[in-house]
Amino acid sequence: VETGDPGAARQALEDGGVPPDSARLLVSLLHDLHGRLLENPELEALVRALDGRYILPAPGGDVIRNASVLPTGRNTYGFDPWRVPSAAAQREGRLQAERLLERLREERGSWPETVALALWGTDNMKRDGAPLAQALALLGARARFDSYGRLVGAELIPLEELGRPRVDVVVTASGVFRDLLPLQLRLLADAAWLAASADEDPADNAVRLHALAQMKALGCTLEEASRRVFSNADGAYGANVNQTVESGAWNQEDELAEVFVRRKGFAYGRDGRPEAAHDLMRMALGTVDAAYQNLDSVELGVSDVDQYVDALGGVTRAASREAGREVAAYVGDETRGAGVVRSLKEQVSLESRTRTLNPRWYEAMLSHGYQGVREVEARVTTTLGWSATADAVSPWVYQGIGDTYVLDPEMRKRLSELNPDAASRMAGRLLEACDRGFWTPDDDTLAALQDAADELEDRLEGIDPEAAA
Repeated sequence: VETGDPGAARQALEDGGVPPDSARLLVSLLHDLHGRLLENPELEALVRALDGRYILPAPGGDVIRNASVLPTGRNTYGFDPWRVPSAAAQREGRLQAERLLERLREERGSWPETVALALWGTDNMKRDGAPLAQALALLGARARFDSYGRLVGAELIPLEELGRPRVDVVVTASGVFRDLLPLQLRLLADAAWLAASADEDPADNAVRLHALAQMKALGCTLEEASRRVFSNADGAYGANVNQTVESGAWNQEDELAEVFVRRKGFAYGRDGRPEAAHDLMRMALGTVDAAYQNLDSVELGVSDVDQYVDALGGVTRAASREAGREVAAYVGDETRGAGVVRSLKEQVSLESRTRTLNPRWYEAMLSHGYQGVREVEARVTTTLGWSATADAVSPWVYQGIGDTYVLDPEMRKRLSELNPDAASRMAGRLLEACDRGFWTPDDDTLAALQDAADELEDRLEGIDPEAAA
């Protein structure tokens, strides 16, 4: 395709077992994509915009998932909210829900009753609603559209067609999701209400089973008890769990759980309006068997930004507190191929090997000087957050961070010269992990770590250890 010989490319695909029609279509798509990759109309488009002239529209999003975002230099739009989730997104959401349920059944030996699902607005915008479609699939529901293709609500999939019990879903939506996808908030609330009010055996419908119990305990109506979409109050964003971890202003993990529930304990019903429902959220979280969030971009991992700790980590810690047991957290990595479900501990370990402790990664970071060290330190803080909220960090990760960045004299000096403040905080995070019981190094390592932290603090204050000696 790249050399301009589509015929040879088609023949190669057919020789590899691809049907002729599929080979022809694939080569045509690749040839078109290659041509659009070679275009660069951004400067021309900028001049047209400055001249007040028309700019062609184009969808935004992830180029890996939607090639129609190319070429760049056009007036991007996000999505049509009346058509989210799309048919393709509902298929994708159903498949990912099946992967999650398969993993949970393998580990538990039975169907889970409740899954806590963290939903972000940008992820759903980029993928036409695939993550929220996963929530629908777990509930045993699907989106319903009118004859014009506009979203009008949800409908239940009959249990006979579903082939399994309905799974209760506690959705914690980001503030951006709440603001940009109000129709989808109501869609999820409608699906939960339909499941709770269905004339079905509660043994096959965990939504109804839990809603009936919560209605009795809280003295509310069934519709109020069926609310399963939680987010911030209007105008508020985030759970502040990440900020609490970063500040170190907490003593027990349950404090992080309470921060999460206070911020996210507003239920959104079928009318789309928020109502404080902290007690309902606590009861719903008490039934959670697993927490889950999708990872859909190769650009960011769960340890790259602390918003994952805020969302997935926060709901995991809150569910663990309310359930009185450790709730496992999972990540759906859909960045390549069909996708795979990993435990959060597996995902953190993978990213630690491929990024935090990978010389190719950290040398690239340090080539950016001051900000590069800040990025490394932020990743170490996020790693601590995963221990605090989900107990998802193996001890070897902390040992590797210490050996790579703090205990190596040359690297320690290098970091302190580039960014003494971040270098000192990095050592402090490792000592904090020791103090909080997340990591128990041997006595020699702990002593060396303390000496290194003292040295970095001296450098931060302008004291040169070599000169002082």
